[in-house]
Amino acid sequence: MPSGSSPKRERQYEHIKESAEDRGESTGRAKEIASRTVNKERARSGESKTASRTSTQDMSSGKRGGQRSGKGSQGPTRDQLYEEAKKRGIEGRSNMNKGQLQRALGK
Repeated sequence: MPSGSSPKRERQYEHIKESAEDRGESTGRAKEIASRTVNKERARSGESKTASRTSTQDMSSGKRGGQRSGKGSQGPTRDQLYEEAKKRGIEGRSNMNKGQLQRALGK
């Protein structure tokens, strides 16, 4: 987080980072996602010194996430399911497709 960030943005960053890690993202990727999201929100609300046009005029991350999580959502990706199966030690996971992984994981 940039110096001078508000406690709200610090909490937001940690929450987004933890959520990404829970979805199976690497720590580095989770930090990147959290940073980009928080920085965009800071720009949209006028908290940053500079802001790109896309940061201020594009769809907000909250709205975009809401659209993705709607009725047509497919859930976790096959790779995310595979990583979870790997953590649980499920045999034959490398030959399974997404549906098979979901059944093996009980999802």
